[in-house]
Amino acid sequence: MKKHNFSAGPSILPQEVLLKASHAVMDFNNEGLSLLEISHRSKAFVDVMENARALVLELLGLEGKGYKALFLQGGASTQFLMVAMNLLEKRAGYLNTGTWSKKAIKEAKMLDDIYEVASSESANFNYIPKGYDIPEDYDYFHCTSNNTIFGTQIKEFPNSPIPMVCDMSSDIFSRVLDFSKFDLIYAGAQKNMGPAGTTLVVIKEDILGKVSRKIPSIMDYKLHISNGSMYNTPPVFAVYTSMLTLEWIKSLGGIAAVEKLNEKKANVMYSEIDLNPLFKGFATKEDRSIMNATFTLENENLKETFETMLKEAGISGLNGHRSVGGYRASMYNALPIESVKTLVEVMSELESKA
Repeated sequence: MKKHNFSAGPSILPQEVLLKASHAVMDFNNEGLSLLEISHRSKAFVDVMENARALVLELLGLEGKGYKALFLQGGASTQFLMVAMNLLEKRAGYLNTGTWSKKAIKEAKMLDDIYEVASSESANFNYIPKGYDIPEDYDYFHCTSNNTIFGTQIKEFPNSPIPMVCDMSSDIFSRVLDFSKFDLIYAGAQKNMGPAGTTLVVIKEDILGKVSRKIPSIMDYKLHISNGSMYNTPPVFAVYTSMLTLEWIKSLGGIAAVEKLNEKKANVMYSEIDLNPLFKGFATKEDRSIMNATFTLENENLKETFETMLKEAGISGLNGHRSVGGYRASMYNALPIESVKTLVEVMSELESKA
């Protein structure tokens, strides 16, 4: 029986995507070769890469606006440094909203001066700072759109006077935004887009080539762009599966259609958290993530009973991050609303037993 997968990542993928990917592992395009065996320079895979990159720009509404999409390796963690290497000349401003923001700041500080424009660390990152100023003489402004560990999400992005960079690892393709407000977006694939192993980077080309430092080849965005995102051997399976997922999003009606489904799931989940006295939400209500609902069980004496009930219902991946504890329901694009309803039923049943 397929479990209800609330894992924060690697996370659930659409069943039809898994089916197509599994067939390709055995025989890709009826060529008598596995997807895992073909040359990444073959026309068959070059077509996959080009289609995946084109779908990214189409879904984000960035076609013909000076952007390039890349599928790279090293996870978002490599992008923490790569962004700074390519864009940081003197100083940059960072919004600190959680663990991943802090790691991005740490890596960028290895190269130059970093200024925190605002931080919610004093409240253990349970809200998104607002009303901060972004210095106009900085090289770029960096933010993290969704914070998986703490369950917060930026609802309104600033009108940045300088290039805006955003780590969208856990909510890319989940909601409608004006993506042209961002000059660089990066996202690990393993939440809403595909399996672990590739990282999407979307760049407005005209922000590149303005730093004086020499950039190592493998860290140079311009070099990856000029080589069609194939400067070195790409992660073939991860890119192919991401392409299938992007096609799936398009078939549903694009990001706007996906957003409506995600809002329904989030409303069901948060309604139960707010109405059930046994549970308490972690994030400030106005900043709650539609991707990751974080909450705690008020009575620890019920923990064993609750977790037994979760197991019996086939619910997996609900434990909160080790640094926070509690529970985290990750409701990425591919999670069906039936899974959320099953979780809510267990929570409601626990209340009736208490």
